[in-house]
Amino acid sequence: MTLHVGIDVGGTFTDAVAIADGRAIRGKAFSTRDVTTGILGALGVLRERAGLTEAEFFAGVDRFVLGNTIVTNAVDEQKYAAVGLLTTQGFRDTLRIARSARTDERDPHRMSPPPDIVDRGRIVEVAERVDAHGEVLVPLTEDAIAAAVNAAVDAGAETLAVCLLWSFRNPAHENAIGDYLGKHHPDLPYTLSSALTPVYREYERMVTTALDAAVKPIVASHFEQLAEELRARGLRTRVQIMQVHGGFLSVEETGKAPISMFNSGPVGGVTGARLLGRQLGRDRVLTADMGGTSLDAAAIIDDEFRLLPRAEIGGLPTSLTAVDIETIGAGGGSLAWVDGRNLLRVGPHSAGSVPGPACYGKGGTRPAVTDAALVLGLINPDYYLGGAVPLYEDQARAALRTCVAEPLGITEDAAAQGVYRLAASQMSNALRKITVNRGHDPREFTLVGFGGACGLFAAAIAAEAGVREVVIPNNAAVFSAHGLMHADSVFSAVQTSPWTMDQPAAALDKEFAALERRARAWFESEGIPEDRRELHREADMKFVGQIFEVTTHLPAGTFGEADKEALRARFVADYEEEFGAGTAWTEAGILLVNSRVRAVGRSDVQKVRHLGGAAGERHERTVRGVLEPLTGERTEVEVHRGFAALGKASGPCLLEEPDTTVYVPTGATVELTGAGDFLMRLA
Repeated sequence: MTLHVGIDVGGTFTDAVAIADGRAIRGKAFSTRDVTTGILGALGVLRERAGLTEAEFFAGVDRFVLGNTIVTNAVDEQKYAAVGLLTTQGFRDTLRIARSARTDERDPHRMSPPPDIVDRGRIVEVAERVDAHGEVLVPLTEDAIAAAVNAAVDAGAETLAVCLLWSFRNPAHENAIGDYLGKHHPDLPYTLSSALTPVYREYERMVTTALDAAVKPIVASHFEQLAEELRARGLRTRVQIMQVHGGFLSVEETGKAPISMFNSGPVGGVTGARLLGRQLGRDRVLTADMGGTSLDAAAIIDDEFRLLPRAEIGGLPTSLTAVDIETIGAGGGSLAWVDGRNLLRVGPHSAGSVPGPACYGKGGTRPAVTDAALVLGLINPDYYLGGAVPLYEDQARAALRTCVAEPLGITEDAAAQGVYRLAASQMSNALRKITVNRGHDPREFTLVGFGGACGLFAAAIAAEAGVREVVIPNNAAVFSAHGLMHADSVFSAVQTSPWTMDQPAAALDKEFAALERRARAWFESEGIPEDRRELHREADMKFVGQIFEVTTHLPAGTFGEADKEALRARFVADYEEEFGAGTAWTEAGILLVNSRVRAVGRSDVQKVRHLGGAAGERHERTVRGVLEPLTGERTEVEVHRGFAALGKASGPCLLEEPDTTVYVPTGATVELTGAGDFLMRLA
C-alpha cells in the first residue's frame, strides 16, 4: 500500500488526511502544546481507520506534508527565544525608529510602538561599513566580530540575527561573522540577512532577520522531537513543510529559514480551494477557513491566489512574499463577552482545546461560539465528531447565562443568537476586505467554506457579504490538510538589482541567470525530476518617484532588447489591475528593484476515487427543533445523514457528517456535486 499523508496543526485540532491507493481517509485529534503529541494522535486515527499496524502504516508512507502553527503561535504570542542583533555601528535603533508612523491609529494618545522582537540590551553595534555600491568603507576585523558576539552572548542571547547596512550589495562582512560563529560558537543558532532576504529596505530586512533568528531555536526543538518520534515509528520519507509563499520546502531547507513557515496551515486550505474551484469551473473563489481559533479568508481570481510582497507578520512589515490571507480571531472556540460599554463582543481570545468551550465539559466556564451553536440546536450533542466527543448543553447554557444573558438582560436563546450573528458579521467583514475594498464584486464569487466550524456559518457569512453560492467540501473538517498534499514544492531566489529601461537588457538577464543557477541547484538538492521542474521570472517594479513596488512577470528564456516594451506594457497592466484603470504614471520612468526566480517542483499526488453516494449508503432523516439564527424563529428542521444518497434538499435543514455539520437556511437549496461536495445556492 502506498500512502500520501497531509497534516494541518491548528489551534484546537490537528487534522490529518491520507490517500491510500486512491482511497481518502481522514482523522482529527486535539492539538497539544508540544505539537508532536497532537500530530502522533492524528496519525494514530489515520492508522486505525486504514486498518494497518504501526509498522505497516509508517513503512507505506512515501509523501508526508505538514502545515503547522509553531511559528504563527510564537509570533502571535510574542514568545521568542532570547535573540541578539548585530548591526552596523550607528544603526542600533533601527527597529525602534521603524517607519515612524506606528499603526493605522490616528489618535496620538492611542498610538503604540511596534512590538519588541529584540531587547535593546542585546542589540550590539559592529565597527564596519559598506556603501550603497557594495564598496567597503570601514573594514571588519576579527577582533570587532569577537567583541560584538561576546557582548551579545554576555547579554543573554540564545540566538543571533546579523543585519548589516547594504549587506545585500556585498555580503562579505556578514559572511565573515557567519564563519566566525561556525568556528567559535558552533551551537549558537544565527541568521544572516544577506542569505535570508538579500533585498533593500533595511528596516523590513532587519525585522525579517530578527524574527527568523528568534523562532529558530523554538522550531528546532519541535522538529527534532517530531523527527525522532517519526523515525522511531519507521517513517523513512522526507517531511515537507508548507511555506508562507504557497509551496513546500523540505524540513532541512525550512530549518535554514523557519520564519517562512508563518501561516503555513492556512496556505494549504487556499491551495485546496484553488484546486476545487478549477474542478468546478469557478474562476473567482473566496475561501473561508473557520477552525477553533480564527477565520482565514483569501481570494482566488483566474486560478491564482494573490501574493503580497512585504507581508505583515505579527503587526510588523517584513521583506517576505506571502499568500494574501486575511485573518481574524473568530472561530468555534472564540469567547463571547460583554465589554465595559455593555456591548457584546466575540473574540479575539479563544478557549483553545483545553479547557475548550464550556460544552466540552473540560472545566471551561466562559461561553464560546460553539456553545452558542449548540444552544441554538445547530449541533447534535451526541454526534460531535461522529460521537467521539460528547457535548453538554446545560454547561453551554450556564456559561451563556452568566457571561452574556444576565449582563445584557436577555434570554439565553437571544444571547446564543447574538453571539452567532455577531461572529458571522465579523467574518463577513473579512470577505469584504478582500473583495469590495479591492474593487471586486462579491456576487461574482463562489465561497468555499471549510474547517470544522465553517459549515454552520458559511451561509450566514456569504449572505451578509453578498455572495450567492457556497461550496462546502465533503472533507471540510480536514480540507487544509487535504490541500497541503496538492501543493507544489517552491523555492524563491531574490536579489535587489536596480535596473531601468535605459540599461542594456543583457544586464538584467545576467541577474536572472544567476538566480536561476541557484534555483537549479535547489532542484538537484531536493531530487525533483526534470519533467516536474518549472522556472518563473518575476520582478518588483515601480514608477520612478514611488515608494513601493508591484510584482510583474517576465517571459521565460533570455531577456533581450526586443522584450523591453512587452515588459513595460505588462507592468502597466499589472499596476492598473492593482490600483485601477488610468492610475499608471505612464509619463514617468520605470525602475525594476528586485529580480526574483520562483522554482516550482510540481506535485505528484494520488487521485482520489470519490466514494460518496456509493451503493449501500443509507440516507437517514430526522427532525430537530432549532432556533434559526438568521430569522430568530424556533422551528422544526429536517436533519439529513448520508446526504450523498439523497443528493438534493431545500432549507431550512441540517446536513450531519461525522466531522462537520452544514446549516442550510430558509430559502436556500443544497445539492451534491459530481465530486461529492455540498453546493448551496442562497435565496
